Formats: sequence, structure tokens, C-alpha cells
Amino acid sequence: MATTTTSPSAPLDADDLRLLELLSQGLPLEAVGRQMYLSDRTVRRRIRAICERLRVSTPIEAVVWAVRRRLL
Repeated sequence: MATTTTSPSAPLDADDLRLLELLSQGLPLEAVGRQMYLSDRTVRRRIRAICERLRVSTPIEAVVWAVRRRLL
């Protein structure tokens, strides 16, 4: 699997955006994990990492951040 680096102008990669898109649809973490072929624990870890990168407190804030920038 190729590693995607992020820069301040593009802090989220395609997988991060897919995860946020699935969350925005109201899917439970288990369903997000199934669709992305990830464990629940990995989904939680990635959500935490996204929130830290964006400097927001909650996953919904991360979704709003992406929507406001027309990434979702």
C-alpha cells in the first residue's frame, strides 16, 4: 500500500475523506470499518488522528471542516 503524505494545504488524503464521508452518512463505526476493510479499533484511531491533524475536538467537527471546504 502506498503511503500518502499530507501538507498543511491538504491535510487529508483520499482514505481520510472517504472515512469522513461515511461518518457524514450516519453510519456506525462498525459499518464504516466494513466498507473500508478496517477494524473498529483502526477506524477509531484514524478518526482521532484526523481530528488531531485538523485541530478539532470531535468527528462531526472534522466532517463540517471538510464540507465547508467542499471536500465532501
